[in-house]
Amino acid sequence: MVKFGYKLMTEEHGPAALVKNACRAEAAGFDFLSISDHFHPWLEAQGHAPFAWSVLGAIAHATSRIGIATGLTCPILRYHPAIIAQAAATIAVMSEGRFTLALGAGERLNEHVTGVRWPSVPERHDMLGEAIEICRTLWKGGVHSWQGQHFVVDHAQLYDLPDAPIDIVLGVSGEKSVALAAEKADGIMTTEPNPELVSGFRAKGKAKGPCYAEAVLAYAPTEAEGLKIAHERFRFSALGWAVNSELPSVEGFEAATRFVEPEDLAGTVAAGPDLETHMSLIRKYVEAGYDHVVLTCPGPDQERFMSFFETELREGLREFA
Repeated sequence: MVKFGYKLMTEEHGPAALVKNACRAEAAGFDFLSISDHFHPWLEAQGHAPFAWSVLGAIAHATSRIGIATGLTCPILRYHPAIIAQAAATIAVMSEGRFTLALGAGERLNEHVTGVRWPSVPERHDMLGEAIEICRTLWKGGVHSWQGQHFVVDHAQLYDLPDAPIDIVLGVSGEKSVALAAEKADGIMTTEPNPELVSGFRAKGKAKGPCYAEAVLAYAPTEAEGLKIAHERFRFSALGWAVNSELPSVEGFEAATRFVEPEDLAGTVAAGPDLETHMSLIRKYVEAGYDHVVLTCPGPDQERFMSFFETELREGLREFA
């Protein structure tokens, strides 16, 4: 059975609003939440970037049923992996085992803020693999030291650990990241309905690992208004990951997207009020093999989207039960 999640966009909403939206999503019947972990928004129109881990603590306390996941956290530059291991363990305890740690190799937009060197993709993947090993080592309990190629952990012990292991999901975009996920992680996460990412992951022995993907539903009274909101808040998605991971500033994304038009998003974003329009996009992800589909609705009016989910979309999604 496919599970459907609600995307908490830290780039678009302040901390109190994110907690409120999380509680509303639980009440509306979503299966899980996925929260972005950014230092900056992508675009000035988004206007927010609170500290995701503070928000996660509040959400773990304020909710009781809904699953909680990051989407994605980079544990290699802005954060040391030992700190993420501690943070994830804390949220897993607070949520009574509802937490999934979704990790990625990061974007320069967020990771350069501490002044660290921005590594190449192969080096970031090596760092990510080592970071996962550190997290799993510390989650075993006891005192651990680590002298790796990229990280040092000196006599560290986590004193608050969940009863069950924490699942790790890895952000993927191609063959090499899929191979890393198959080796180090429990599942994958992506932003496109690409069946090759799923089949590649499954072919490497991960027959039962969860496969997450994000679908953008610009729900609005008209298609034109939906595309307008998507363009204002989400046009960075038209650039592709090779660009999105490398630009260092909000100003850079504003400049890079100046020639993106609303109609350029029509092929990848479902826009407007029509149920079948949104179902058609979601169907692409399910047919590609994704069993955890994160529904992202750009724009300030999240209550309108929640009401649509409760009154129409949730019933339509029974197709995938």
